Amino acid sequence: MFATGASMAVLCAGAWSAEGGATRDDAMKMVKAGVAAIKAEGADKVYAEITGKDKKWIKDDLYLVVYSLEGKNMAHGANPKQVGLDLIGMKDIDGKAFIKERVELGKSKPTGFWQDYKFTNPETKKIEPKEMYCERLAETIVCGGIYK
Repeated sequence: MFATGASMAVLCAGAWSAEGGATRDDAMKMVKAGVAAIKAEGADKVYAEITGKDKKWIKDDLYLVVYSLEGKNMAHGANPKQVGLDLIGMKDIDGKAFIKERVELGKSKPTGFWQDYKFTNPETKKIEPKEMYCERLAETIVCGGIYK
């Protein structure tokens, strides 16, 4: 069930390919589609679709992920095993707590923002620079990620 107030959510889209994969525009379009779906259909339904790998939430290597503002994973379009886990302390190779940073940015920026960090690209198996575009929607933050 979708929670409100202190357990706001972060909705993120991840992309796994710098070459021939999702673009910045694709990520932004996915973010806007996620925002629209949550408004129209509700978080419970959309989260279930994301975790169930519904094709409407996948474009090439782009998919959605949801975090609570406490860092708990609520839905994951590529790794359902992460759902329910507290990932606020997850760090990239440089020691950057990127989920914590994303949550803080989402709380402080009412409009869209980009976030940079490093993450293993599952297609290349290499750690690569990545960026997430995020937009806040009431009690959610919708993000789309691409590799640079």
